[in-house]
Amino acid sequence: MSDTPAPKYRRILLKLSGEALGGEAGTGICQEVLVEMAHQIREVRALGVEVVIVVGGGNIFRGLPGCQRGIERATGDYMGMLATVINALALQDALEKAGVPTRVQSAIAMSQVAEPFIRRRAVRHLEKGRVVIFGGGTGNPYFSTDTAAALRANEIGAEVILKATKVDGVYDCDPKKHPNARRFDRITYQEALTRRLQVMDTTAFSLCMDNEMPIIVFNLFAPHGIQRVVLGETIGTVVTG
Repeated sequence: MSDTPAPKYRRILLKLSGEALGGEAGTGICQEVLVEMAHQIREVRALGVEVVIVVGGGNIFRGLPGCQRGIERATGDYMGMLATVINALALQDALEKAGVPTRVQSAIAMSQVAEPFIRRRAVRHLEKGRVVIFGGGTGNPYFSTDTAAALRANEIGAEVILKATKVDGVYDCDPKKHPNARRFDRITYQEALTRRLQVMDTTAFSLCMDNEMPIIVFNLFAPHGIQRVVLGETIGTVVTG
């Protein structure tokens, strides 16, 4: 018999920021980060866990800063959505090279590089053992990829959102600026909103709160971090009702 404990979750949504894929610089695509992510996801798949991923595009382009530089807001947001598809294809390539069958679904139609987002097809891919990466955000301007993550997690019946960041959880203030910042092991949606901790944007947070979707915020670069979360180890911060 195997000594590996049974996973706590059977279907997860992993939210990756674009900046995280950019490595230390936070810009461009860091091949070393892609390879590490692919290996971590393969570890989790080996446990029988179904994995969907929503990836951001901030390492390539962010709509709101673009707007501040003079680009029309909706146009800037569409540009950001296209950036997420570039990241999704890069991650797909790394996963396939690691031996993990993968499909990319885009909320914006681009049939030559990705499937359209179809919920039932995404679930079928999961049942066949494939990892599904959702690109293109929600397909609408004015919505973040955090909101896309909350929406897709609820649509495909994920049990938890794993929000991978560059810090090891949710703090009461910025730990980079305040050495005495306190990290929460657990926090409620309401407390996070009251303290304005910005775990996710308010639209995404409302979706999670209304549908009782737990969020676990953890360090993307922790060794075997995704596997440890899936097996129920206490790392990062759990946000629940």
